[in-house]
Amino acid sequence: MTKISAQLVKELRDKTGAGMMDCKKALAENNGNAIKATEWLRQKGIATAEKKAARTAAEGAIGSYIHTGARIGVLIEVNCETDFVARGEIFQELLRNVAMQVAACPSVEYVTTEEIPQEVTDREKAIEMGRDDLDGKPIQMKEKIVEGRIGKRLKELVLLEQPFIKDNSVTVAEMVKQIAGKIGENIKVRRFTRYNLGEGIEINSPDFASEVAAMTIPIKSQ
Repeated sequence: MTKISAQLVKELRDKTGAGMMDCKKALAENNGNAIKATEWLRQKGIATAEKKAARTAAEGAIGSYIHTGARIGVLIEVNCETDFVARGEIFQELLRNVAMQVAACPSVEYVTTEEIPQEVTDREKAIEMGRDDLDGKPIQMKEKIVEGRIGKRLKELVLLEQPFIKDNSVTVAEMVKQIAGKIGENIKVRRFTRYNLGEGIEINSPDFASEVAAMTIPIKSQ
């Protein structure tokens, strides 16, 4: 496998405007060939999407998805730049696909890693630092291991970091970028809410022993 240097990634980013991780993946997919990697990015629509990412996306739509059996429901807001695009078939399909993704990922709580509160990160770090398998390891090694574990754990909480349910070769973020490149507008997944049937309702278990005792008729002595 061809080793991808940081310089090669930087050169591709400067040329296309795509993100560092997208450039690295493009080069890896094309054995370090910068020309083919550029074509790969264009085909995916990633380069175009990155260049439009700074533009304001104030239009869009709120979509919904009810899973089979009506036990899980999702409301989601996805933004784009124009109402015309928001009403289009491509955008509406994207809206439904992302809503389905939320329904399929019960551990997801945030759209991006930037939204995760510091207290959540601190809590995860405290948990990992206390793992038995790290006992006795040098503090620097311990910190490095914990950092990697926390990064992986936090990604599990983030919608855009999940493998897309209809194509596991790309993340949700990459899929959104592809659509953004296709329609020529900036697209942002803004927020979502998941509803689980009965969530938060306390269910009182019946005390059958008490009920039977209350129904018992005392036997009179002769």
